Amino acid sequence: MIKINTAEILCVGTELLIGDIVNTNAAFISKRLASLGFNQYHQTCVGDNPARLTAAINEALERCDLLITSGGLGPTYDDLTKETVAVAMGRGLELHERSLERMRAFFTCRGSLMSENNIKQAMMPRGAVVFDNDWGTAPGLAVEDEERGKIVIMLPGPPRELEPMFDTYVMPYLRGFASEILVSRNINIVGMGESAVEAHLRPLMEAALNPTVAPYCKEGEVRLRVTAKTSDYETGLRMCDEMIGQIRQSEVGRYIYGIDTDLEHAVVDTLRGNSLTLGIAESCTGGLVATRITDVAGCSDVFLGGVVAYANAVKESALGVSADTLRAYGAVSEQTAREMALGVRSRLGCDVGIATTGIAGPTGGTTYLSNGQIIDKPVGLVYVACSYKDNTVVDKLNLTGTRAHIRRLASNRVLKMVLEII
Repeated sequence: MIKINTAEILCVGTELLIGDIVNTNAAFISKRLASLGFNQYHQTCVGDNPARLTAAINEALERCDLLITSGGLGPTYDDLTKETVAVAMGRGLELHERSLERMRAFFTCRGSLMSENNIKQAMMPRGAVVFDNDWGTAPGLAVEDEERGKIVIMLPGPPRELEPMFDTYVMPYLRGFASEILVSRNINIVGMGESAVEAHLRPLMEAALNPTVAPYCKEGEVRLRVTAKTSDYETGLRMCDEMIGQIRQSEVGRYIYGIDTDLEHAVVDTLRGNSLTLGIAESCTGGLVATRITDVAGCSDVFLGGVVAYANAVKESALGVSADTLRAYGAVSEQTAREMALGVRSRLGCDVGIATTGIAGPTGGTTYLSNGQIIDKPVGLVYVACSYKDNTVVDKLNLTGTRAHIRRLASNRVLKMVLEII
């Protein structure tokens, strides 16, 4: 039986090289290979050029036991992956009748005629393992070479076809070659930077061999990946959970907002678990917080609505912010953020109200004199507020970065406040 130690990914398509299409396939496949415990040291992207494709395939097969390609399985003359792999593996092509029948049924079901060039997609290297394409026309396939100890898996390029095909057919196929698996859990942290997390956990991370602990920086967040290498999933999960328990007891523990989740899902789950509803008032984030919440399926259980109150007049009319407050302190102030959070609770009748107001930039910062005091409101100054029961909390943030980054960080903080106040 072929033993897989190292795997490699080869993505085919000139459109990938020139940036017309973002290559999400490599990231998707890499996660699946890691979960199976296969090492991966190289990834390659090559255009639709026969000579360069041949060279890339042969070079990869010198390095790895398993090569997975995406793209180049279509019906046109420049779709050459299958033909090139067949030559590299010393196999002739033959018609795979079941694939041809499935393609004809695919077109008939859609009321279309199948072109003659689609027959090309049903031609397979001799002895190939064929993976049905229930989401398109081009089947996937695997070619095994026992003598050389090599496997080449070829998959269609469109992610809407590749991803479900991989999970449905390729993963069960590859599990037969996996002796150990990797089980990972992600600890999600906000409010403590990557360097601080690493400093607190360095002794633990250095001593941890199985499972391992590694920090990764997200935008405004830190993720700790705990990974166990084991023979079965349940054992790996238990090993990861034991390590997570140790990390929770450290200084980092109070900044953890969830495991294998994100802020918006954690907020929705927490609200739902406590039978609470949420309303959102936004100025500088311009609807970003509401967008993140509504990206969560089932958020209608807890999310009543939001108000994007950019102009002061809207802050007054829609949220009930006092005109005196706006005159005395300005739109970007602790007082205004507080009244926005209270106002959205009152107007929408929700349990929890959150608000954002600030200067996202790149312009808009001001310095002025008020009652003999110099008031400095630079770009990146943001106030976020959260109101629940008799408690309304306001945080002052001094952020840096692009407009998009400042808005993202502000949305992170106000969502984290929901978890803290509940």
